[in-house]
Amino acid sequence: MENWWKSAVVYQVYIRSFADGNGDGIGDLPGLREKLPYLSSLGIDAIWITPWYTSPMVDAGYDVADFRDIDPSYGTLRDAEALIGEAHALGIKVIIDIVPNHTSSDHTWFQAALRDEPNAKQRYIFRRGRGADGSSPPNDWTSAFGGPAWTRLPNGEWYLHMFAPEQPDLNWENPEVRQEFEDILAFWFARGIDGFRIDVAHGLVKNPELPDAGPRPEDWRTQPHPARDQDAVHDIYRSWRKVAETFAPERIFVAEAVVPTNERLARYLRPGELHTAFQFDFTRAPWRADSLRHVIDDAVSQAATVGAPATWVLSSHDIPRPVTRYARSQPEFDVQPEWDRARWSAEEPDLELGKRRARAAALLQLALPGTAYIYQGDELGLDEVENLPPAARNDPTWAQSGYTDVGRDGCRVPLPWSGTSPPFGFSPEASPADPWLPQPEHWESRTVLDQQNDNASSVWLYRSAIHLRTALFPAETELEWLPFAGHVLAFQRGDSQCWVNLGDEPIELPAGWEVVLESSRTHGDRLPSDTAVWMTRSPF
Repeated sequence: MENWWKSAVVYQVYIRSFADGNGDGIGDLPGLREKLPYLSSLGIDAIWITPWYTSPMVDAGYDVADFRDIDPSYGTLRDAEALIGEAHALGIKVIIDIVPNHTSSDHTWFQAALRDEPNAKQRYIFRRGRGADGSSPPNDWTSAFGGPAWTRLPNGEWYLHMFAPEQPDLNWENPEVRQEFEDILAFWFARGIDGFRIDVAHGLVKNPELPDAGPRPEDWRTQPHPARDQDAVHDIYRSWRKVAETFAPERIFVAEAVVPTNERLARYLRPGELHTAFQFDFTRAPWRADSLRHVIDDAVSQAATVGAPATWVLSSHDIPRPVTRYARSQPEFDVQPEWDRARWSAEEPDLELGKRRARAAALLQLALPGTAYIYQGDELGLDEVENLPPAARNDPTWAQSGYTDVGRDGCRVPLPWSGTSPPFGFSPEASPADPWLPQPEHWESRTVLDQQNDNASSVWLYRSAIHLRTALFPAETELEWLPFAGHVLAFQRGDSQCWVNLGDEPIELPAGWEVVLESSRTHGDRLPSDTAVWMTRSPF
């Protein structure tokens, strides 16, 4: 279907934690292939798979050593090709991650740079240090994971890494780097990949002067920075779009572009550039009607200025799960992941409340115009695992923050598929290995098998919503807000309405409309607190 990406439902597969096919406690391609019928039953249009490339796994595969091969812990290139074919046979398109901001320090290019081979260092960003002896970093930039963004080599030179030291940043002013990635795109497009999610899409180009950035504010992700959202990055994506357009059927891109405003985000979606970009404001908005309405209005209007759809995401492998985000008090400001994690020890979560709100948020997300991304396990109503043992934590954030930020491992715990105790069917029944991150015992009631046929379950709600979405809210219908004040979001698209009550008291629903789907049980014409409904004119 042409332009399928404008209204698709895409399921994010965090491959390491999705399904273990060979019994080593790590998710892999055989496990994913086995679970494709489950994904098909949800009614999704596509899957996005986190990096499957050869990697030392310092940052869960986002430190790539070889962009043209599969990491042995996940399988083989033949497994990947088989997965693509099997997914396509089920009508599921396949999007994979591309990580163009940096490589692994194990990559042959960086190893050549360390050996000072001719022209090798020009592929990365090396500088002399400041001070008489060059012992201070070239500037004050900090890593996204904490600590300085520069590491000094024995020869006195420093290299830039906006993430872990094992992830040296590439120099996108070098034509060789640009050509290499265009070739990598073509390599995977030729194998049937339908698109790429671009990691750190805003970060490839740095201000060539490498000026100081100043102290890092709490909302640093959305503040201007000389290493982010530089205008010259758009030339790269115009070239990438030309590569995609040499293949048929249509190949697409979705950007992880974290920028100061939606006006800046829309620049990535201009004709001839990228197709879609995640709407991260949606993940940062607290469970408040005014905050969510502002995010929705701004996202839809700015995307429309360049003829692009908004792309809604409630969570990902980088963001605390919505059940947990919504299980605590909701501030009047945007919720940053670090701020949210920092309050875990001070405020007990009400997970039943969080689950109720997350179910309502799912119906809100899936009723909006544009593309929707679902992170694996959200359809199970999983909560963030907050109490992982320190020794089990793998996220570089944990160590680089000086063990003050627990990082992102809590949303990366392997999925529960069946059974009453860990590993909950994550590994083969014949060899139930311990998962690479421990699962909590209370997930016994959250397994796929336990929820499959329960019409009150989260799986049932997601599956119903995805299957009804196109019929109730056709892609071409625009959003029209309904006049309702207070803690309520209510809008109409075509002949259907979505109502969400974010307040403390029930509200009255309009007469003449039939409730088709509800996130929690309604009572007659009353919509309870923290509940969403989809309605259409009677009879449906």
